[in-house]
Amino acid sequence: MPLATDDFLDIDDVTPAELDALLDRAAAMKAGETDPRLGDATLGMIFEKPSTRTRVSFETGMTRLGGHAMFLGPDDIQLGHGEPLRDTARVLGRYVDGVMARLFDHEDVETLAANADCPVINGLTDEAHPCQTLADLLTIRETIGEDATVAWVGDGNNVGQSFVVGAAMAGIDVEVATPAAYGMNPAVFDRAAEFGADVEPTTDPEAAIDGADVVYTDVWISMGQEDEREEKLAAFEGFQVNQELLAGTDAKVMHCLPAHRGEEITDDVLESDRALVWDQAENRMHAQNALLVELLGGE
Repeated sequence: MPLATDDFLDIDDVTPAELDALLDRAAAMKAGETDPRLGDATLGMIFEKPSTRTRVSFETGMTRLGGHAMFLGPDDIQLGHGEPLRDTARVLGRYVDGVMARLFDHEDVETLAANADCPVINGLTDEAHPCQTLADLLTIRETIGEDATVAWVGDGNNVGQSFVVGAAMAGIDVEVATPAAYGMNPAVFDRAAEFGADVEPTTDPEAAIDGADVVYTDVWISMGQEDEREEKLAAFEGFQVNQELLAGTDAKVMHCLPAHRGEEITDDVLESDRALVWDQAENRMHAQNALLVELLGGE
């Protein structure tokens, strides 16, 4: 059955039951137990900022599903060059079967969804990265199981915010440690509480990882924040995921990539047996394929 939502802009646009079904479908498709097709469906992919994993996973995924993906960068369409975004959305909605957009402003993806007469998927905005959360939850299910505790250590960014809500929906306990000035939007914890989670953020990474099955981090300086580099590096002192922080634990390590080795995570940790990052990267495609099938009505 298709999802009740027409668009996927935030992880909690789906219900916990729908999220569980999405992950079940992703696992079955990955294992080759089912092979749904999208026929000749076309996915328009709008990129305001570049990406390796988002572009390749969606483009390859659509090909594997029997469809077609079309890359639309800032120089390929009128995005930001005089045409209102709502007009672009209206036109695209008459051409393609679905739109995936990787944008800066979250309000822009909401504008796309409000005006495009087709499903819209958030491939990343400054506030949310729900497709990454799907891959993260699939990875945890495969490697740790659903009875897991995850510590988010570092910047309270879009990846972390989506993950906290998604983990609550999946029944995964989450601890959050961020510098005081770089915490998550408090509304994120309110959304997580709606699914029974009681997340109390801390500024102490060691306290957050105590008893954790997984330690999850991401870059401290995201794309477009390069002018904040020196300020952020000072603020995040002590938050690096390294062997010293992980000493005495059996915790696995997650990172959505790309990683700034030597900043938020050390090279030796990323290359160790603790790292689940390559499974996460692969699972972007499998999780998104399940999402595409559900939203676009594959058979």
